[in-house]
Amino acid sequence: MDRDLLPAGDVGRTPQPGADVSDPALPANPWERWGWAFASIWLFFLAFPISATVDADAPVAAKVGTLVCIAGFAVANVLGYSHRHSTWVSLAAMIALALATMPVIGIGVISFTPYLAILSALELPAPAWKWAAGLWAAVPTLSLLDIDGYPTYFFLMLWPVVLGGVMLRLFGEREQVAYAARSEFALVSERERVARDVHDVLGHSLTALSVKAELAARLIDIDPERAKEELASIQATARQALAEVRSTVGGLRAGNLEAELAAAPRVLADAGISTTVVGDLADTDPRHRALLAWVLRESVTNVVRHAGARAVTIELGPHGITVSDDGTGCSGAEGNGLRGMRERVSGAGGTITVRADAPGTRVEVGLP
Repeated sequence: MDRDLLPAGDVGRTPQPGADVSDPALPANPWERWGWAFASIWLFFLAFPISATVDADAPVAAKVGTLVCIAGFAVANVLGYSHRHSTWVSLAAMIALALATMPVIGIGVISFTPYLAILSALELPAPAWKWAAGLWAAVPTLSLLDIDGYPTYFFLMLWPVVLGGVMLRLFGEREQVAYAARSEFALVSERERVARDVHDVLGHSLTALSVKAELAARLIDIDPERAKEELASIQATARQALAEVRSTVGGLRAGNLEAELAAAPRVLADAGISTTVVGDLADTDPRHRALLAWVLRESVTNVVRHAGARAVTIELGPHGITVSDDGTGCSGAEGNGLRGMRERVSGAGGTITVRADAPGTRVEVGLP
């Protein structure tokens, strides 16, 4: 056998690394489209400054101006989540509009703080969002200054809001990291799959070409017609190998057990090895036939290359395949072919055993 034995504003987003999030071919991001709805839900709590304005002892013009500032605050807050405007601009506008209400509602201006805190935590770029969230979380400590009318219980409302925003931001960023890691793992796995497939395709095809070329060279003087047939077969095998490599690199090729069962005796016969097949395609599990095709192909390639065998037995069953030969037996470290075979089988939840027989080598693959 084988003798070589999240950036700013990206909370809730998971774009593919390197992808252009503005690419119209990518799915629409619900957070970009409906972020304003998230902000709008909490505008209900602006009822407190509105109520304070209505009840304030101030001129009507001042009250109207304050209500306009509150409305502007609400608009700026919603735009801060729209991902079409700068979060910094939205925050600056919200702070300015909130301070403009102080002459009428006084210390009630702190009721705007939760909006500023959650927007900072969710939308500002790193690391600015951490400093901003910490700043807003410190606002309740102003109660230590004994400001007249300052609610000492304010921390009970603000701190849970800040904590919730921080948790959402951290979870969103960790989700992006996990998504990037999964994408990288998928890319590496795909590269390994292509490498295994190319190795299997080329290893098998080049081995067959080598055997046929040697046979043609021996026949060219004693049986020219047979030599011509072998040369034509070499051309066909080369064309097939090229097509397989192209389709494999494109990720389109799947193993065909029926084709491999038909090809294996021919390849072995060209190398002077007889083949016995026990069982047939109908005995195998349809779910695993593509995998069994790869196992058979690699096993036959290894026998032709390394075993020095005169006979091979292929046994098919509902739980796997066995390929045994009467060659020189297995020794040495595992090569790429056998490692690739192990990876394929283990990926399908199966087991593979390669052991010396008497004589030769026996490869057993068991599948669930």
